[in-house]
Amino acid sequence: MRSNAAASSATESDLGDMIPMERIRNVGIIAHVDHGKTTLVDCLLKQSGALSGATMQESRVMDSNTLEKERGITILSKVTSLMYKDHRINIVDTPGHADFGGEVERILSMVDSVVLVVDASEGPMAQTKFVLTKALARGIHPLVVLNKIDRPTSRPDEVDSELLELFLALGATDEQTSYDMLYASAKEGWCTRDLGQVTAYTDAMARGEKADGSMVPLLEAILDRVPAPRAQRDDVPFTMLVTQLEANPYLGKCASGRISSGTVSVGDRIRVLAPGSGDVIEDGKVTKLFLRSGVQQIEMARAGAGDLVSISGVPSVSVNATIAGPEVAAPLDFIPVDPPTISVTFSVNDSPLAGREGSLLTSNMIRDRLLREAETNVALQIINSGKSEAMEVRGRGELQLSVLIETMRREGFELSVTPPRVLFKRDPDNPRAVLEPFEEITIDVDHDASGVVIEKLTKRKGELKSFIDVADKARLVFHIPTRGLLGYASEFKNDTHGTGVMNHAFLRYGEYAGAFEKTRKSSMVCMSSGTATSYALNMMEPRGRLFVRNGDDVYPGMVVGELSKDGSDLEVNPTKAKQLTNIRAAGKDETIRLTPVKPWALEEAIAYVNPDEAIEVTPTQVRLRKQILDPLRRKQFSRKRVSDIEDFLN
Repeated sequence: MRSNAAASSATESDLGDMIPMERIRNVGIIAHVDHGKTTLVDCLLKQSGALSGATMQESRVMDSNTLEKERGITILSKVTSLMYKDHRINIVDTPGHADFGGEVERILSMVDSVVLVVDASEGPMAQTKFVLTKALARGIHPLVVLNKIDRPTSRPDEVDSELLELFLALGATDEQTSYDMLYASAKEGWCTRDLGQVTAYTDAMARGEKADGSMVPLLEAILDRVPAPRAQRDDVPFTMLVTQLEANPYLGKCASGRISSGTVSVGDRIRVLAPGSGDVIEDGKVTKLFLRSGVQQIEMARAGAGDLVSISGVPSVSVNATIAGPEVAAPLDFIPVDPPTISVTFSVNDSPLAGREGSLLTSNMIRDRLLREAETNVALQIINSGKSEAMEVRGRGELQLSVLIETMRREGFELSVTPPRVLFKRDPDNPRAVLEPFEEITIDVDHDASGVVIEKLTKRKGELKSFIDVADKARLVFHIPTRGLLGYASEFKNDTHGTGVMNHAFLRYGEYAGAFEKTRKSSMVCMSSGTATSYALNMMEPRGRLFVRNGDDVYPGMVVGELSKDGSDLEVNPTKAKQLTNIRAAGKDETIRLTPVKPWALEEAIAYVNPDEAIEVTPTQVRLRKQILDPLRRKQFSRKRVSDIEDFLN
């Protein structure tokens, strides 16, 4: 059922026309993870009439990627548009997780303002600070929406004060701190400027009635407060900065971005200029011109400055490149993204079980796939590791890298991945000093679990900056080296019994904080090939936690368990079978009861693995193994192993 906002919706032909710039609004939706950005965009699209048919019944229609739907998070920023009161509102939905912050940085060049969505209960979090910093630095005046205001735990006055403090701490101007505040429940489909109206809506919902509200106040605020694009269309050449690439099964590679100047029509001659240098990469012509409305692509005959469009016809284009008319020689400036902070090495799977499941196995296939990924994801860097069968991949965090690995395994790749390590760098003011990345981590836990969290993060060189009560939880804010967070997620889950919430965002590069205490116990390492037996596993289980089950294939060098006591690794034989004799025994194999083994999730494996180990990834399996499978070579190499910081200094 469409609301009153849909009365101003336009037909598809209206959407496909070039309209005056004063009737265009370009706005981004930014927020911390799970504060309701995508649900808010859904609601705007449905009430404006931009969605129809089966899509009206779907939730989070903008999360089209399979992994996005499975995980319930936004990974890639996406552009859509709607018509309201003869105005075209272009909306860019962005990720909320810190690991995908590069997507947020890119889209800020496409928009003239942002809607900052904040959970009315949680308040501003780590990623809220990150995205707001980027927006304020570009002189953007945000609109603020307190979402989930209908929850009993909402605290609008306190969150408003926290937001104002955050704006002031980030150096916002007087105009930027005079932001409009709206209160919304995107899930229920209403928004209002009046806090008293919120009470009327929530009272109606408590009586089982539907709140008589809509998203019209937000749409009106966008028309009133978001400025129209400032650009020139007449008598200037066409230029557009490419911010996204997408693959079309019929047209090939399509480039998306905001037209900076001039106009462009289907059939026009264009050229691609390399970012920075301005070298001509390719000459071509516009074969198709698209505008996205809702989840549909609508063809346009002509578009002009201020429009957010997709262009096909130049297959060599890359992110941050400039598409322009033939007379243009200088590329447009682009926003550099923050540098990556951690790296892993992707290499060929050389285990004895390699090739049983995957179809894409060679180093050339892995290298080509990673280079294709780097074309569209500017937050990733692909570096030749110096080895013919390995590539170093640098990114923002464990989640970003795990999403890439998960995508590749579903495509049929088999590969071996080393543990993540942080990227150190030299202090430009003091070449002898070493800098490492620090992150701000915000944790909400029950009060009885706060002690163990503080203790463990302090051991990982974390510095407690804030301890406050939020509703019935304790909120802890730490500044901690990125090294201290690697492998901590699983410990945190166990320490808080699954009730804690942890979020973090890159803070800065700071002075090296020193070595940590060892946080993980030693491993049980397989010494034979074959199939694991319940007889052998039953004898191994008292020594620690098992990672393999009866009937699993194992090989020498595979990590099959964790020892309960610290010390050196223990070599075990999980394939040992019970000797068959003609002497009757009291016990039988059927009476063996082994503790169930939970299969490795990719993120858990990345967080758990030791520096001398690797993760074997196949389409259906995630296994842990030693990087060097041969026990004699592994022992010799262990004497020469150095830490990451020693390796950097050498």
